[in-house]
Amino acid sequence: MFKKLAVAGGLSVFLASGFALMPAQADLDFRGTISGEPLDFTGEEESPQFKEFKNTGINPYNGNQEALNKGYVIFATACSGCHGHLAEGKLGPALSDDYWTYPTNLEDKGLFETIYGGAAGQMGPQQGLLEPDEILHVMSWVRALQTEPEKAKKAVDTFEHRNG
Repeated sequence: MFKKLAVAGGLSVFLASGFALMPAQADLDFRGTISGEPLDFTGEEESPQFKEFKNTGINPYNGNQEALNKGYVIFATACSGCHGHLAEGKLGPALSDDYWTYPTNLEDKGLFETIYGGAAGQMGPQQGLLEPDEILHVMSWVRALQTEPEKAKKAVDTFEHRNG
């Protein structure tokens, strides 16, 4: 009888603390920058970092030099044709200054929505062309252009040294 009371009492404390009742963290609502339609991630490979990003809207790769290096490699092959070798702008806008065509791109969630879902003009959706995790890597390098320019430059130098 004492064991049953102790277990019941312990369970009551556990439930009262809220641990058992805490809901799972829900994904944020991601929408296309132009269309406003929900972005569909069905069938996408979801790394732990992308899962975290879907819940927080904050890129977990920001500031990580290894991620910036990888991000620049992807940028150089997938984005530089329009945005320029150093994101200085060509057919597409510069990404290295403090002007953003879409103010929502100031936040990681907004920038992801623009890249994944596309934008006006020639910026088509990268859904199906780049994995969400690759987009996060590119975003980490783009963010570093303004927040940590020495790390962004190091990523470029690392790429050029390997491929020079």
